[in-house]
Amino acid sequence: MMRKLSLLFAGALMGASAMSLVYGAPGSAANAAGSETYKQLAIFGDIFERVRANYVTPPDDKSLVENAINGMLASLDPHSSYMNAEQAQDMRVQTKGEFGGLGIEVTMENDLVKVITPIDDTPAAKAGVLAGDYIAKIDGEEVRGLTLNDAVEKMRGPVNTPIKLTILRQGADKPIELTVVRDIIKVKAVKYRVENDIGYMKITSFTEKTYDDLENAIENIKKQVPNDKLKGYVLDLRLNPGGLLDQAVSVSDAFLKRGEIVSTRGRDPKDVTRFDAKPKQVDDINGKPMIVLVNGGSASASEIVAGALQDLRRVTVVGTQSFGKGSVQTIIPLGENGALRLTTALYYTPSGKSIQGKGITPDIKVDQPLPPDLQGRDLTRGESDLKGHIKGADESSTGSGSAAYVPPDPKDDLQLIYAEKLLRGEKTDPAFPPNPDKAVLNQ
Repeated sequence: MMRKLSLLFAGALMGASAMSLVYGAPGSAANAAGSETYKQLAIFGDIFERVRANYVTPPDDKSLVENAINGMLASLDPHSSYMNAEQAQDMRVQTKGEFGGLGIEVTMENDLVKVITPIDDTPAAKAGVLAGDYIAKIDGEEVRGLTLNDAVEKMRGPVNTPIKLTILRQGADKPIELTVVRDIIKVKAVKYRVENDIGYMKITSFTEKTYDDLENAIENIKKQVPNDKLKGYVLDLRLNPGGLLDQAVSVSDAFLKRGEIVSTRGRDPKDVTRFDAKPKQVDDINGKPMIVLVNGGSASASEIVAGALQDLRRVTVVGTQSFGKGSVQTIIPLGENGALRLTTALYYTPSGKSIQGKGITPDIKVDQPLPPDLQGRDLTRGESDLKGHIKGADESSTGSGSAAYVPPDPKDDLQLIYAEKLLRGEKTDPAFPPNPDKAVLNQ
């Protein structure tokens, strides 16, 4: 039976989303169109038939319709789009945070799939796949000529089904053949570690598992460092393109004792939805100081978290201007035909400000220099640079966004180093620690 749901989507164009559930029948009728609209639709139908009949090569009808739909939606804003059945299913897989697969993080290099790292205790790791391996063939089919998405799709599949990988490994005199049996892969949405007396937590995306992963990270950090020794926490939201709205609310709630987290406002002035923290005596980290890191790769759901904790003066935000995506998309299921992603609202921080086209301005700006091999390349990311974006109420000529770069080695990470020095008292700044009595609230 088809679920009669729509999904609030607030993700950036970088691959993720931020959503909560909203009820609505798939394919529900919009307001009746006027006679002039039907005349225009008749023109479209006429052109469609003429293209089908007279174009120099026979076009694919399905592609024509999909491209026409996407052309209409793209004219609205950069985040509204049509997803066919395959794309809609992929979106559901991404937000669920688990799938049938091998358990490897990969990239594309020299037209081959390069293994960044195998995830611990997954089929790939158990079969002997190593970081740095190149996958040349998947079930005997050459990887060259495939996109990364195509290759990933081939490696995913039903649980308990085998797949044969042909691997090129440095030092091996011939290709290595490995057979891996797919299993359920649960992607960790939160990575964490202890830096002596500081708990570090990085949220990579907001999936259905993010809040549970965060709570697990907090619990394990507390076990590793006694409360009297723990200086505080760093919450890293850099390069986080977004995720589920309800998870962004839950993550914010974990660090708050009370207060509004975010509100969404639609076309109708009366269409306002507010999300508040659950009142409690102490937050999940026992009131310890915390610093949030953001950059141009921090978008949507991650900006909801940063904005809420900043406005309520729970944290100090360090880094550079965030992406600035403050629009909400509703995912309207279309049955076997996929889904419609349509911008239906804007979201606002507790102070009542829209970050659309503006972003979150850090309390302490710390730039991260680019390494020599990246200098000269434009790594700046921002909503205000997107063609056709909705102009935000607080957007200025300065725009939003900044460089979306984080060094792979923490020793080179100036933003992280600055945050840790603040927590340890090795650096001082008027913005740290923040004063909760000076919370900026919407009156």
